[in-house]
Amino acid sequence: MVERQPVNTLYISYDGMTDPLGQSQVIPYLKGLSLEGYKITLVSFEKNSRLGFQDAIARDLEAAGIEWAPMLYTDRPPILSTLLDLNKMHRKVNELHLLRKFKLVHCRSYIASFVGLHLNKKYGVPFLFDMRGFYPDERVDGNIWNLRNPVYNLIYRYFKKKEKAFLNNADHIVSLTENGKRVMQEEWQIQTPISVIPCCADTDLFQPSQDKEAIKKELGFKESDFILSYLGSIGTWYMLSEMLDFFKILLIHKPHAKFFFITPDNPKVILKEVDDRKIPRETIVIKSATRIEVPKCATISDYSIFFIKPVFSKKASSPTKQGELMSLGVPVICNSGVGDTDLIIEKYGAGFLIDLDQRVDIENVIKKLSTKFDRKMLRHGAMEYFGLKKGVESYFEIYSQLCKTHH
Repeated sequence: MVERQPVNTLYISYDGMTDPLGQSQVIPYLKGLSLEGYKITLVSFEKNSRLGFQDAIARDLEAAGIEWAPMLYTDRPPILSTLLDLNKMHRKVNELHLLRKFKLVHCRSYIASFVGLHLNKKYGVPFLFDMRGFYPDERVDGNIWNLRNPVYNLIYRYFKKKEKAFLNNADHIVSLTENGKRVMQEEWQIQTPISVIPCCADTDLFQPSQDKEAIKKELGFKESDFILSYLGSIGTWYMLSEMLDFFKILLIHKPHAKFFFITPDNPKVILKEVDDRKIPRETIVIKSATRIEVPKCATISDYSIFFIKPVFSKKASSPTKQGELMSLGVPVICNSGVGDTDLIIEKYGAGFLIDLDQRVDIENVIKKLSTKFDRKMLRHGAMEYFGLKKGVESYFEIYSQLCKTHH
């Protein structure tokens, strides 16, 4: 039997592998691809504050046969720091390519793609643009780039031009959502092949608990409490005020309801909004949990809620928490028009969608909250749609295709 030669591939990420994001959304895929015979070199940018985690990640990647070239992320001054990092990235990648002769470059998001496109143009290396969302529009929708400021206006226009170059010159594009793919194909007329691979959920870690009552008691809830949870940071996109407004109406119908925030955020920010709405503080529980503790906390939820600003760039977003909650068998309540959440909820009967402009819609959903959901079915849906195994298979197919065409 002829032994298959490992195929040298390069993965570039401007996000760090010591960040939780790198650990949940990059490394698991790369380990899967490494098992399929790809010799992966990983270039990433690590933040100073996370360097304590570097040794453990290095051991993990080495055990998986992945060569890691971590670099130090420069955090200021704004704009200039990114240019400095891009320069370092270019030099490092050129040096690695001369040694490894990569058969494929896989770029996570836009900054990495500057270098991926260069490698593609200069050496003919197939370029996979794994876009992760409409980056320039996210910066504007999230009020990070104010277009009235001439500097940011210029940066936005520059990034939109580069976005076009990435989309048109890539050999393949990965979108997190069908909705994002539709925008690219129908509105932007992109001809490049596009695959949809949502953010995967770790269905092994997010296992539903058999003993909900005991956990409820341990976390200080009563057996009769109806638990509405919110999982994760509030951040730029999540609509805290609207979620609290929903809870306030819920309390009229279910006086035993508790709003359980499982979040690393400062409780003061949440409690200020709670007090503004005259919601009794004893109905609010806020707890910070490690990644390992999250499934245990979230599993006791009757429902979990997330309202996301329904702005243009969010058509391309895939909230990781949706897969994690479904994996626990927890139904969700969310607003329509964000990524593929509508499609997933309708396909798997995974909860309720709300039109936030309609107060009657909110009342109608609250009346339906006694509906019993089949938790096993929800978990099955999560494994089918968000499962890591399926994600790795999709990437493997793209890798095989691109490496075959460019032998």
